[in-house]
Amino acid sequence: MSDNELGLFLRTRREAVTPAQVGLPTGTRRRTPGLRRAELATLAGVSVEYITRLEQGRDRRPSPPVLGALADALHLAPSERVHLHRLTKAADAGFSCRGAAQPPREVRPTVRAVLDRLEPAPAVVVNRLREPLAWTEGYERLMAPTGLLDDEGWANLALFVFTDPRARTVYPDWDHIADEAVAALKQGPFRADPHIAALADELTVAAGAEFTRRVESVPSLAAATGITRLVHPDAGNLRLSYETLELSADDDQQLIVYLPADDSTAHALDALAGRRPGGLRAVSS
Repeated sequence: MSDNELGLFLRTRREAVTPAQVGLPTGTRRRTPGLRRAELATLAGVSVEYITRLEQGRDRRPSPPVLGALADALHLAPSERVHLHRLTKAADAGFSCRGAAQPPREVRPTVRAVLDRLEPAPAVVVNRLREPLAWTEGYERLMAPTGLLDDEGWANLALFVFTDPRARTVYPDWDHIADEAVAALKQGPFRADPHIAALADELTVAAGAEFTRRVESVPSLAAATGITRLVHPDAGNLRLSYETLELSADDDQQLIVYLPADDSTAHALDALAGRRPGGLRAVSS
C-alpha cells in the first residue's frame, strides 16, 4: 500500500483543480493536469519546497494554519477538510484505534427495524470489510440476480467487484466502482487492521495489478453519495442514487440506501417488486 496517504491526497486534489477555478491564466504547454506545485505554493503562502516535501511524504505533520491554507487553496469541501486533518493525525501507520477487534457482523434489532421501514427501496448494512450483513427485500431483488449474494455467508462487495467476472457486466462504470471499493477499504487504518490486511492480501493475489495499482493511487476518501449505473439481468439499465449513512462507532457499520435516479429506473424497480408504478419515486442528486 501507499504509506504516504497525505501526500497522495494533496497531489490528487492539486491535479483536480484547474487554474481557471482559482483565477489563474490557463496558458499553453501545461504538462500538469491541474495546478502546478508553484501555483499551489503561491496560493497557500508556503514554499514550493514545502509542497514537494508534503507530497513526497518527507513532512507528514503540517500545522493547522498550513492545513487551512492548503484546504482553501484547493477549494476542499467540508468532508475533504475533515479527511485532510485526520490524515495528519494518522501519520503513524502502525496505530489502529480498533486494535484487533473483529469487524462486527451482528446488526442491532433497531437497525433491522429501520431496514424494514425502507422497503421497497434497496438498502444494505455493511461492515468495514464491505460484507453485506443485512438488507431489504428490495436490495435482494436488485443484487441477487447479479451474483453478489450467491453465497450469503461469504458475500463481499470488494471481492465481487474485483474477482467475479460478472461484475464488469453489472457495472458499466467498472473502473469507477473499483476505485470506490478501494477507497472504502482504505478509509481507516487499512493494513494496520489485520482483518483488512488479510482481505487486501486476498485481493492482491486474486486481482493483481487491478487492485494494487489502485491502492497506490486512489485516495482513501470514498464518496458518500452519488449515482451508480447498473445493468440488471432482468430489469436492464438502471441509474441509482445512493446515500451512505454511518452508524454508531460501536456498530462500525454503514447503511447504504439506493433510490431510483430517473423515472425509468423507478418503474423498473417497481416491476421487479411486482408493484404498480409509484412505489418508488425518482430522486435527483
